[in-house]
Amino acid sequence: MLPRSPYKGTSGLQRILNATSYSLAGFKAAFQNEAAFRQIILINSLLIPLSFFMPVSRVEQVIMIVVCLLAIIVERINSAIEAVVDRVSIEQHPLSKNAKDMGSAAQFVALAIIALTWGACLISA
Repeated sequence: MLPRSPYKGTSGLQRILNATSYSLAGFKAAFQNEAAFRQIILINSLLIPLSFFMPVSRVEQVIMIVVCLLAIIVERINSAIEAVVDRVSIEQHPLSKNAKDMGSAAQFVALAIIALTWGACLISA
């Protein structure tokens, strides 16, 4: 069994409060330091309210919103990968490039999912 990290949080309600604090700090850091995150937030701040005025069913509307939120998740993971790679070394290395490129590709797929989902829902409306 692996040794327990001294930085690991407590349990119960305190753990939930700590996790919430860390998550909010992550959103703040992302918004302050990541242009791509701000762009995804801008896209979502336009698309999500727009979904309420589209002639689609409630299920389609939920799907349209979920795919927008998916892009936020993927962008956070992509940025986390980039931060870890840069923390390890800023030297150019093929594996570092691959990791960053794969994260970028994941975000590209998430954006394509938004376009395809919104397009399909609007075409079927």
